[in-house]
Amino acid sequence: MAKEDTPSISKDLQELQRKLSLLIESVQNNSKVVAFMKSPVGQYLDCHPFAALTLLVFVVMSAVPIGFFLFLVVLTSLAAFVGVMLLEGLVLSVGGVALLCVLCVLGFVSLSVSGMIIVSYVAMSSLINYWFSSSPALYRSPRADHFLSSRNRPLTQNPSGDASRP
Repeated sequence: MAKEDTPSISKDLQELQRKLSLLIESVQNNSKVVAFMKSPVGQYLDCHPFAALTLLVFVVMSAVPIGFFLFLVVLTSLAAFVGVMLLEGLVLSVGGVALLCVLCVLGFVSLSVSGMIIVSYVAMSSLINYWFSSSPALYRSPRADHFLSSRNRPLTQNPSGDASRP
């Protein structure tokens, strides 16, 4: 049985070697890889395989911490965005309530001022009417005196039949 396992293992290794060589060949024939290998950095890494291996190991090993850091940055940014949105909503709500209170107070003040203006207008017009109707002839104008005196005279009948004031 041990002899039957050996030929299948060597056959599997040959198949794996063939697939690996095809993969290496496809990578080496890639246009981006060819352009990189013609660059000065590619030529340097081709001449110094230990530096290339060190760089490759560094890139592979640093991928996990860099990925974790980027995940943390995205998560923190999302948390800050949500926090800002909540804070902005709170500020807008408080500002809206404050604006409503200010507008209610201004409405009450405007009603009060309007009422005081109307009361002042009525009082002043009553005082002015009282002052002009009961003031001595000394303070009245001749025109007002004529108007007041013509209002107080009784109506008389003219020969033509019209009622007029003398």
